[in-house]
Amino acid sequence: MNDTQIVKTIDELVDEEHRLERTHSDRGLTDEEKVRLEEVEARLDQCWDLLRQRRARRHAGLDPDDAVVRSPAVVEHYQQ
Repeated sequence: MNDTQIVKTIDELVDEEHRLERTHSDRGLTDEEKVRLEEVEARLDQCWDLLRQRRARRHAGLDPDDAVVRSPAVVEHYQQ
């Protein structure tokens, strides 16, 4: 996945996240929707991490295509 594809995926996930939050703000989310929101948030963390890795590798003169998607368990514990 190249940078453009990653950014496109991020945009789509953010749209879905906002849609879930906005659409159900008055009644709350169902259990299924809560699970989906957690999945979306984890995937967003992974995409942002992958994009940062690619940019760092490029900046260091390395191949950005060698960046790897890290597990949600790893990326969700990063300090912001």
